[in-house]
Amino acid sequence: MTPPDAVLAGSKSQVAYDWIRQRISAHEFGPGYRLVLGSIAADLQMSVVPVREAIRRLEAERLVTFEKNVGARVSVVDEDEYVHTMQTLSLVEGFATRLAAPHLSGDDLLRAAEINDRMRRLLDDFDAYRYTQLNQQFHQVLFDHCPNPHILDLVGRGWSRLAGLRDTSFALIPGRPHHSVDEHDRILDLIRDGADPLEIEMTTRNHRLRTLDAFLEARHSDTPHPPTTTEGR
Repeated sequence: MTPPDAVLAGSKSQVAYDWIRQRISAHEFGPGYRLVLGSIAADLQMSVVPVREAIRRLEAERLVTFEKNVGARVSVVDEDEYVHTMQTLSLVEGFATRLAAPHLSGDDLLRAAEINDRMRRLLDDFDAYRYTQLNQQFHQVLFDHCPNPHILDLVGRGWSRLAGLRDTSFALIPGRPHHSVDEHDRILDLIRDGADPLEIEMTTRNHRLRTLDAFLEARHSDTPHPPTTTEGR
């Protein structure tokens, strides 16, 4: 049996983890922000032990980095890794959605539409972390029935990399979510109408690449760069 003190420590560690992660997601703790264990522990009215455990979890997720003689800091987005991950995910997720489309039921499409409606309702009082969670749920409904397990594995790996890099990139590109939910509607319309599989694939692919374009534009507003989207034939 687990000792009661250990359970309590574990519970406090989860509280600290959720508290820090929420502030990273909301950009209250921006990239490079120093996480002072004693200060966080005082704010949460707990010892530094559970806070240290929470920091270790966030470090494992690559949301926090530890520097010698400095301590824990919120990770800076690794731009190259983010770009490579988004480019790869656009390919495999687009193809997975193409293969899954014939297997989606009316209930699946209703569920995806309902998730997208919830995303749209978040736009006025934006919560980047919750929006990103719903975004993943939306796409998962559409690609989950892909009959190729190898493609699904690649999609899952891509999503995992994104979560480790920065699972709230929408917070960095505030204008993008409004366009994103409209593009979700377009993808759903194509699937409902039994559109050409290539059109479904390319629309899904370009949807993700437009998010990447918006991210790059926000990061390099003074440096023009070529678009990454491609047009279906």
